[in-house]
Amino acid sequence: MSNRPVTARPVEELDSVVIRFVGDSGDGMQLTGTEFSKAIAKAGHGFATHPDYPSEIRAPTGTLYGVSGYQIQYSSGQVFTSGDAPDVLVAMNPAALKTNLPDVKHGGIVIVNSSAFTAGNLEKANYASNPLTDDSLQGYRVYPIDIAALTSNALADSGLSKKEVGMCKNYFSLGLMMCLYSRPVDKEITDIEKKFAKKPLIAAANIKALRTGYAYAEATEMFAVSYQMRESEVKPGKYRSISGNQATALGFVAASELSGVPLFIGSYPITPATEILQELSALKHYNVTSFQAEDEIAGICSTIGAAYGGALALTTTSGPGMALKAEALGLATILEIPMVIVNVQRAGPSTGIPTKTEQADLLQALYGRNGECPIPVIAANSPADCFDAALEACRIAVKYMTPVILLTEGSIGNATEPWLIPDVASLPKMEVKYRTDPKGFQPYARDENLARAWVRPGTPGMEHRIGGLEKDFLTGNISQDPLNHQRMCDTRAAKVAGIAKDFPPSKVEGPEQGELLVVGWGSTYGSIAQAWQKATADGKSVAFLHLRNINPLPSDLGKILGRYKKVLVPELNLGQLSKLLREQYLCDVIQLNKVQAKPFKVSEIYDRILELC
Repeated sequence: MSNRPVTARPVEELDSVVIRFVGDSGDGMQLTGTEFSKAIAKAGHGFATHPDYPSEIRAPTGTLYGVSGYQIQYSSGQVFTSGDAPDVLVAMNPAALKTNLPDVKHGGIVIVNSSAFTAGNLEKANYASNPLTDDSLQGYRVYPIDIAALTSNALADSGLSKKEVGMCKNYFSLGLMMCLYSRPVDKEITDIEKKFAKKPLIAAANIKALRTGYAYAEATEMFAVSYQMRESEVKPGKYRSISGNQATALGFVAASELSGVPLFIGSYPITPATEILQELSALKHYNVTSFQAEDEIAGICSTIGAAYGGALALTTTSGPGMALKAEALGLATILEIPMVIVNVQRAGPSTGIPTKTEQADLLQALYGRNGECPIPVIAANSPADCFDAALEACRIAVKYMTPVILLTEGSIGNATEPWLIPDVASLPKMEVKYRTDPKGFQPYARDENLARAWVRPGTPGMEHRIGGLEKDFLTGNISQDPLNHQRMCDTRAAKVAGIAKDFPPSKVEGPEQGELLVVGWGSTYGSIAQAWQKATADGKSVAFLHLRNINPLPSDLGKILGRYKKVLVPELNLGQLSKLLREQYLCDVIQLNKVQAKPFKVSEIYDRILELC
C-alpha cells in the first residue's frame, strides 16, 4: 500500500498530534498503541508514549475500572511527554469513552466502536442514555464505526472461532488509524507474519483485519481529511524505539561488557519492574546469569552473594518489594560490596495501585533502613535515560564499593521513546580491579575514595570474615568497641558524601539568577522542560534544574538555590524532595504535589509558573 491513502480527500499537515487508544484489557489496545508507535518510529518522528493498565487482573468486561489505554504524542519536533490532552480518542466501549472523554480536547476526534454501545455495556459504564444518540457529545467530532461487525464480516471465512475473530478488531483499529495518519502497512504486515509465525491462521486473520481497517478509512466519506506529519529533523544515527525497562536492562549489559565483569540479576517478579528481569533473561549470551527468586528477600540475598563472589550484581523491585529488601540492604552496606537495587516506583502505600506511577519512594530510598545506613541514590528521567542511569549506578557501585539505589518509575519503565543507539567508543570506561596480592592485605583498608578492596572468595592468602555485625576498621573482625563503631559509621557516610566530587557542574537552563527556579527529579523532567520552554517563550524569567543524583546531592546545589527568589519543586508525591532541600539548605521551597497515579500535565506546571512569576 502507498504512503498516503489513495483518495481525493485533502491531506492536512500537522506539527504534532496526541492519540489515545482505550478499551477493555481484552481489546488489545496496548498492542494497538505499541504497533502504531512502531510505525511512527520507523517514520523518524519524535514521540513519547504512556501505557495505562488497570490495576485489577481481569477486571469485569465493560466496567469503568477495567479500562486499559495507550497514549502517544508524536511530532515533527522534539517530544517531551505523551501529551496533556488527546486530539484523537479511539474508544472500544462505553466505559472507555466515559473514563477518557473528559481528557479530550474540545473539538477533538472521537472514534467509537458503536457495536459495543449495548444496553448492558451502557449500564456498566453508568450511562443513563446512549451518548451516541443523546447529543451529549456535541463539541467533539464523533465517528461511530461498527468495528466489531466490520471485522467479523471480513473474517467470516477465516476458520477462526467467534472469540478469535473478536480479538482481531484491534488490528482493524490499527489499520484505520494508519490510513487516517498516512502510514504504510507493509512493515506492519511483515511484523504480524513474524509475530504469529507459528499460528498462520491468526496471522492471516490479523493481516486481513488490518487491511480491512485501512481500506475502510480509505473508502469512507466519513472523514473529511487525512493527516500527514511534517518531516522531522533528527540527529543522524541509528535509532530504535525503547522502553525504560528495556533501556535499564541494556544499560546493565553495557556496564558488564565495559567492565569485563559477568552480570547477575536476582529478582522476584513484581509490577512494573518484571520486564527488566525478562529482558536480561533473554540476553544470557552476553554472560548474564538471571535468577528468578521465590521472594524479594531471596532476590536481594542472592544478589549479595553474587556481588561478594565478584559479579556485577543487581536486583529489581517495586512498591512493597523495596521494604522487604531493607534488612538485606543494611547487610550489603556494612559489607561494603558493589551492587545495584532498581526500584521502578509505583503508587502506594502497601500494594497501592500497582500499575500506576508515583515518586513516593524517595525518602524510603534515602532513609528506609535501620541504623546509620547511607546508600547513593540516583534517578532516571526518561525511558532512554534509564540506559545512562544504569551505567552510572554501576560505575558508582564498583568505584566506591557500595550498594546503589536506582530509582525509575512506572511511567518511564513502561513508556517508549526513540533512542539514539550510542557509539560504544563514546561510553564511559569502567575499570574493575580485584585485589589478588595478599601482601599487607587488610579487608577494610581503604583507597583515596574510602573504598575497600574487592576480593573474590578463594583468592590465596586473602581469606576474610563477612557478616552483619560491626567490623573492625581494618581487619573486618567483629568489633563492639564504641569508638570503632563511630569511626566506621562516619567513614561509610563520608564515602557516600565523597561521591559528589565526581559530578559535573549542575546544568541550569535559563537565567543564572532571578525570580524563579523550577527543580525536578525523575519522570517530571519532560513536563517541567516543556512547561519551562513555554513560559520562556512567553517572556517569563524562569530557570530549570533537574537532578540526577539525590544522595549525595550536587556540591553546587546550595549556591544555585540561593540565586533565586523562589524555588518551585513539582513532585508526584506529597513533597519528599522539598523536605530534603529544606533540611539540607534551609531553602523555603514551594511545593507542587500530585498523587493521582498519573504523570504531571504540562499545563499544571506551566500554570503554577505563571502564578509565581
